[in-house]
Amino acid sequence: MNALLKTIRWPKQESDRRGLALWTADEIADAIGGVASGPFQVAGVEMDSRDVRCGDLFFALKGETSDGHVYIEKAFANGAAAAVVERPIAQPHVLVEDTTEALALLARAARARTTGKIVGVTGSVGKTGVKEAIFAAFERTSQGKAHRSVRSYNNHVGVPLSLSRMPASSSFAVFEMGMNHAGEILDLTSQVRPHVAVITTIAPAHIENLGSEEAIADAKAEIFTGLEPGGTAVIPADSPHYERLRSAAQAKGARVLAFGRADHAEVRLLDAVPVANGGSLITAAIEDKQLCYSVAEPGEHWIVNSLAVMAAVHAAGGDLGAAGLSLAEMGGLKGRGARHRVRAPGGYALLIDESYNANPASMRATLAQLGATPASRRIAVLGSMKELGDFAPSFHAQLAEPLTGASVDYAILVGEEMTALARELGKAQPNTLGNAIAYAHCEGPGDAIAALEEFGLTGGDAVLVKGSNSVGLGRVVAHFATREG
Repeated sequence: MNALLKTIRWPKQESDRRGLALWTADEIADAIGGVASGPFQVAGVEMDSRDVRCGDLFFALKGETSDGHVYIEKAFANGAAAAVVERPIAQPHVLVEDTTEALALLARAARARTTGKIVGVTGSVGKTGVKEAIFAAFERTSQGKAHRSVRSYNNHVGVPLSLSRMPASSSFAVFEMGMNHAGEILDLTSQVRPHVAVITTIAPAHIENLGSEEAIADAKAEIFTGLEPGGTAVIPADSPHYERLRSAAQAKGARVLAFGRADHAEVRLLDAVPVANGGSLITAAIEDKQLCYSVAEPGEHWIVNSLAVMAAVHAAGGDLGAAGLSLAEMGGLKGRGARHRVRAPGGYALLIDESYNANPASMRATLAQLGATPASRRIAVLGSMKELGDFAPSFHAQLAEPLTGASVDYAILVGEEMTALARELGKAQPNTLGNAIAYAHCEGPGDAIAALEEFGLTGGDAVLVKGSNSVGLGRVVAHFATREG
């Protein structure tokens, strides 16, 4: 068929016949039970006036300390095409009683109108990276019809916002779901209604609110309640909570695909060989198939993450070859593994940005990765791990062992919770070379910057920056990344 005939016969799918607009005024009003001021079309949906782009629909949400109605003028100045509001305005709008409820209704309408395959991702560690990798796999073959939640939009506002941005023609979509308390994922998964539900791992993140890892596993397993009939649960085969997760999935009628090293894993690691760029060459069995692919991201945790990605793509009917190519090309995300080559006396230092999140499991994984990174000196800038409650002192103190195992030469500890680790290191625990780990204990990111400047980076150093986002270690990364070369 020549190019002209292909053009004449397009579109081939009914969803292609829709208009180019994401939403029209009538569609929005019908979905959220509001009254439109007049006809308009929007190309996107936004709740932060600072992020509004030309053609967006701005939701004037009311929070505990702020009211989006205050920022309506700024939103329109930035290019908003219309707004969803609780009181009439001069600009194009849809009037509703409750803008937060309206956003949830628009999200449900977006989910209802798509026929694409939906993947939901949760877990204590790695959910954003896994979500991005699944999306990258779908994007390679979907001809622009793959969608995802951006950043870490995984809570009671971020998930409906991400859903409402999903074009009706989407062939695939991937949504991240997070939680701090039991019951939160229950609501999110009822909105997402995934065909594939992925749990990356179970670890003591948010244990302050949930009390035990078993309770965390149960809270994460809430994602299975939203599965579409005939849906698939993707779970970690090597987790001590594997049976608990499998039982929860099967209770909802789900097909189960477990991933990992265990013999019972349906997506099983057969071999992993380090490659020159720091990544791995993976051979995996995927049910009755074998697949060999490369993972650009370094570390044992990404070997396992890649199996979760392959399981999800397989379950959603995606292209496993495309998934392998996307994993081979993925770079680290900002705050989650991005690597910076920083100018320093004598050459360049490597700065590893893991500043967005931290819990005991992810701390151990990234410290192990630091230990496997070739370097003349290894430096760890570690911020407090939050939401550990009464478990915080012991979990922080236990980081002495992976620090020692990684042959860290200098540790900069940031935050009050790091006092327990400072005490452990103060006991002069030797590393593998028989030397005590030198350390500084700082109050905040500004002091950490000063401590690292005083220590002085040199060519060949490897620096890991990791902590809970609220500690603010992104400032440390930003400061030294200005020297990137």
